[in-house]
Amino acid sequence: MSDCSHECSSCGESCGERTAPQDLRAPLNGASSVKKVVAVMSGKGGVGKSLVTASLAAAMAKMGHKVGVLDADITGPSIPQAFGIHTKADGSELGIHPAITAGGVAIISLNLLVEHETDPVVWRGPVIAGVVKQFWTDVVWGDLDYLFVDMPPGTGDVPLTVFQSLPVDGIVVVTSPQELVSMIVTKAVKMAGLLEVPILGLVENYSSFKCPDCGKEHAVFGESRLEEVAGGLGLEVLARLPIDPAVAAACDRGQVEALEPNYLEGVARRLQERFGV
Repeated sequence: MSDCSHECSSCGESCGERTAPQDLRAPLNGASSVKKVVAVMSGKGGVGKSLVTASLAAAMAKMGHKVGVLDADITGPSIPQAFGIHTKADGSELGIHPAITAGGVAIISLNLLVEHETDPVVWRGPVIAGVVKQFWTDVVWGDLDYLFVDMPPGTGDVPLTVFQSLPVDGIVVVTSPQELVSMIVTKAVKMAGLLEVPILGLVENYSSFKCPDCGKEHAVFGESRLEEVAGGLGLEVLARLPIDPAVAAACDRGQVEALEPNYLEGVARRLQERFGV
């Protein structure tokens, strides 16, 4: 191009002379500062991804960090329910203000914006992806140490938007002990590799159930192959979570922050050590 400045990193044109990749990251809301962004991802639904996100956020907040949760699961938002938030988000000239939980966690979710929590979201992929990006650009997050992004399952439009538009510092992949996990986890890990986003490690949910009567542990969903899968991918196992009815009950009551024990406290400490924040 005749008027080319040769500053490819800040150029939006797709020309034959491009020598550097285009930066697709969206600008953070001007009234916000976020030190670290951690995405919580699963290759399939129903493995407890939102539980892991909420528990990590609650653990980080208890450690004294300023924490936020961006609920990127637009068609199946569950973060507000886990934290017991049923109010609507409000706004100002600065942008959309997130709801604040009892433990001080800032959250934004589509359920805080629709008229009724049970209203379905019947939108096409690009519209959903656009809303997720707006949760980054239009929400007044304030000063956060950590922003956890609760991703929808799979490797579609929304994960692609998050990884390209947000400065994601790492991904926690949530799995279950089922046999197909190896293939599903590998898909998620390969997507992260293509987009050059580091995997922080794996968390296995529904690992086992301890009988309250005899104390014996049972592998309800089959014997775990997590160590084998993680080793084959060169990844770290961060935690293996048991099947605990108290956890489900706490989430249903919106009391995830009050749950004891929080099985992700150890993972939160490891992330703190890794990032130095």
